[in-house]
Amino acid sequence: MTQPTTLGELRKIGWVSRPVKEEMRANAAKAIAASEPLFEGVLGYENTVLPQLENAMLAGHDVVFLGERGQAKTRMIRSLVNLLDEWMPYIEGSEIFDDPYHPVSRHALDLIAEHGDDTPIAWAHRDVRYGEKLATPDTSIADLIGEVDPIKVAEGRYLSDELTLHYGLVPRTNRGIFAINELPDLAERIQVGLLNVLEERDVQIRGYKIRLPLDVLLVATANPEDYTNRGRIITPLKDRFGAQIRTHYPLDVDTEMDIASAEARPLDLQGIDVGTGEGVPGGVIVTLPDFMAEIVATFSHVARASSQVNQRSGVSVRMTVTNTETLAANATRRALQRGERHVVPRVSDLESLMSSTAGKIEIESMEEGRDGKIVETMLKAAVLEVFKNRFSPDELSDVVASFGEGKVVHTGDDLGSEAYMELLAGNQALAVAAESLVAASADRQSDEGAAPAVLASAIELVLEGLHLSKRLNKEHVGARATYRSRG
Repeated sequence: MTQPTTLGELRKIGWVSRPVKEEMRANAAKAIAASEPLFEGVLGYENTVLPQLENAMLAGHDVVFLGERGQAKTRMIRSLVNLLDEWMPYIEGSEIFDDPYHPVSRHALDLIAEHGDDTPIAWAHRDVRYGEKLATPDTSIADLIGEVDPIKVAEGRYLSDELTLHYGLVPRTNRGIFAINELPDLAERIQVGLLNVLEERDVQIRGYKIRLPLDVLLVATANPEDYTNRGRIITPLKDRFGAQIRTHYPLDVDTEMDIASAEARPLDLQGIDVGTGEGVPGGVIVTLPDFMAEIVATFSHVARASSQVNQRSGVSVRMTVTNTETLAANATRRALQRGERHVVPRVSDLESLMSSTAGKIEIESMEEGRDGKIVETMLKAAVLEVFKNRFSPDELSDVVASFGEGKVVHTGDDLGSEAYMELLAGNQALAVAAESLVAASADRQSDEGAAPAVLASAIELVLEGLHLSKRLNKEHVGARATYRSRG
């Protein structure tokens, strides 16, 4: 259907004006009734955060999301746009999306007075009905609410003319959603300027005798630590938000793995021949076994439970995502150096996570240079936990016994997958253990040709798990690790 272009045509089709919160309430109700998720790609909040947010939308409340960094607060706020109608009519030329039936700006009022039913109508897509501001100490009332535009004054208008106003971010998001990230960082005197927006639903600009009754859903984010260290949300402003929703990190490792799988950028080198560097079909293929993905996710959970990590600053899910990417990158670099096509991360690649972890956590250590040791200890704890999840204490007795006659096993970056296959040929017990581990992770394999590389990864986990369980000794020299009997 062709969209009406004048006010008269809009009336003829029977279009009904409704406040933005009623619009979102109706669309949220439809989604809930149809058992459709309000947001795509937000995992782990199905039974905690999302029900509270659904309640807030049905109640028509402004919302504060309270949580540490990396908890999808901004993603959820931006996804609220999908609860708006796809298209919305407004008075053409209006900077604040004036409702055709209830205009508030001088521009819209004058245009309707002059043209009546012939007033031109434009249509705004829901994507442009969203405004966002990162709260910073230099944010001003003029940024949020508005200010006199000196250029318009210079053009000959009187200062008393409302048309000399330059509307701020909040009025420009009229009939939409306005978000403020890190609200406590906003100076308290500036927060006062938002009181009317939340309660009386209007703004007042400078000394102008005007009142703009705005129609805005206000959403904000805040870190709990901000209330005491970096700033605070003033009490009258907190009181005006209808809902305060506490977000959290993934409650289980499986959810963390799913998030990392969805968010990590794939390392795609399928158009490059590792031998010649020329583009060919196939190229390098990266496979991430379940057990390696679980180690990375478990590492984040270990860090969140560690007393040596500053929990007030949080351990973001972004650490899991970047560590997943770094692990794949290090394994790819190793494979490229050896001319291998199939890339599978191993336990020996975990050392590379030091660089991608360093900026994601704050270590609480009084000793200089202890950070690396603490991260290494947490990585070992993650490896041991994943190992114990897959093998019972007595299950690998045959593997331990196979080291009883002075046998040693070498692993490391300088060994290709073929060296590990030769190792399995001479150790049946180790072969059985590695193959059982691979079989449990077969759902994540993307290519049959990756099987030897996946087996090599499984071998390293079995050996490292036995070492961390104090059943094998390990000597580490450079890139090479040697496992031997403890006897």
